[in-house]
Parts: sequence; structure tokens; C-alpha cells
Amino acid sequence: MNRIMVIGVSPGVGKSTFARELGEELHMNVYHLDAYFWKPGWVMKAVDEFAAEQQEIVEREQWIIEGNYNNTYEVRVAHADTIIYLELPLYVCLYRVCKRWIKNFGQTRSDMGEGCKEKLDVEFIRYIVTTYNRRKKTMKKRLQAFEEQRSLNKVIVLTNKKAIRTYLNTVCG
Repeated sequence: MNRIMVIGVSPGVGKSTFARELGEELHMNVYHLDAYFWKPGWVMKAVDEFAAEQQEIVEREQWIIEGNYNNTYEVRVAHADTIIYLELPLYVCLYRVCKRWIKNFGQTRSDMGEGCKEKLDVEFIRYIVTTYNRRKKTMKKRLQAFEEQRSLNKVIVLTNKKAIRTYLNTVCG
């Protein structure tokens, strides 16, 4: 496990927290894609610029990259040796997104682009709810394709809080 992608079914599934804890324990740098994608004031970066920044990261010896971003998925997966996929129930993801908004109201999280203060709106909630099941299916296909791509590729699927904690304790213990 030298080049690890942490992806998840939805915002609020715990990708950032998991990646941060894993990085601390494995003494590996963690790269949060939100911090690269968003410019101050929630302005999106151009896809080619975003992809180029990721290309620099994936060529390094070791990394943990956290985030989904379908439009640049191929940049990361071509170099990864491990995908850790988090899939918690929709209600947990929604709860966590709301909790995160309250906890970080008016602040910019460390895993977010500079100048992007925590926000929550109806469109974001609608996005989570309306794409959750479709993303589950897409992720299943992606994980299968990744495992079939190279014999040494490894997929770890964690589907509840206990499994996530157990995994971190096992890897880090």
C-alpha cells in the first residue's frame, strides 16, 4: 500500500477523516481533492489544471488521495495500488453533512480549498439524495475493474463505522 485512493459513495461518508487518520498512522502525505479543485469563493478550477496537479502527485512514490471527482478519476486510478471505498447508509451521510456544516459554520476546513467557507444548500442535499444509488452501482463497477486491471491491485470496502474503526486499528495497531 503505497498509492492509496480513498473514495466513497457520497459526501459525508467520512473520506477526509479516514484519509487523515490513515495518513497519520502510515506516515504518508494525504492530498484532499477538494483543496485542489476549489479556488477561493467556491470557484471551480479548470479540469485540465486540476488534472495536471493530480498528475504531479500520482507520480510520487507514496500518497493517499482522498476524493471522488469523476472527471479526473483515471489520472489517479492509473497509478494507484489500493482503493479504499467507504459506503455508509444515505441517512448517515446526510446527518454528517449537516453536522459538519454546523460544526464548521463560517470557517474553512483544512481539507477544503482556501477561502471556501463551509456551506450547505438545498442543491447539495438534493445532489446527495438523487445520486446516491447511482453512485453505488458506478463504484461497484469501478472497484471490480480496478481489481482486474493488475494482479497486485487491492480493494478494501468498508460499509459501517465499526468496520472503518476496526480497519484503522488493524492497519495502524
